[in-house]
Parts: sequence; C-alpha cells; structure tokens
Amino acid sequence: MALCLLFAFSLPAQFPQPPGEDPEPKRLPNGKLQSEEILKADYKANLKDLAELRRLTDSIEEETKKNQGHVLALKTFKDLEEIEKIVKRMRTRMKRY
Repeated sequence: MALCLLFAFSLPAQFPQPPGEDPEPKRLPNGKLQSEEILKADYKANLKDLAELRRLTDSIEEETKKNQGHVLALKTFKDLEEIEKIVKRMRTRMKRY
C-alpha cells in the first residue's frame, strides 16, 4: 500500500505544466519565435497548396467540358484524388493552431 501511495504522489510531477503556466516561448538561434516561424511556413505552404488546387480544378473543369459529360478521363479521377490529399494536408496544418 505504501508503494502505491508513493507512486501516486510521484505522478503529478511527471506531467507537463498546465496550458496557463507556459514557460518562456521557444526561440530560434536567430532570435525569432519558433511559433511565428512555423506559422509563416504553414502560410506559405497553404498558398502553394491553394495554387495547386486551383490548377487541378481548372484541369478537371476543362476535361469535363471537353467530354461533355459522357465520358470521364482517368486523369480526372487522379486529379480528384490529388485534391483530396492536398485538402487533408491543409486541414491537418490548420488544425494545429
């Protein structure tokens, strides 16, 4: 029983601090905040992914108009799968914060 009590009292020391008591924010060697640099990188990646989404949707639209709805090309399905991958990647990045 004493061993269980000792173990129970040592557990709170092993958990990280509550969110309200954050220590000093992490800084990179150049002095900038790490969180700010991550946000900037995510922003640039999102813009790049949005440009790719725009290109893919334009490609799908052109293929659909060209085939007049009777036949869908295999390329269209590959483009749709690529759109799903990009959207999942963006959603994951945006959920971080």
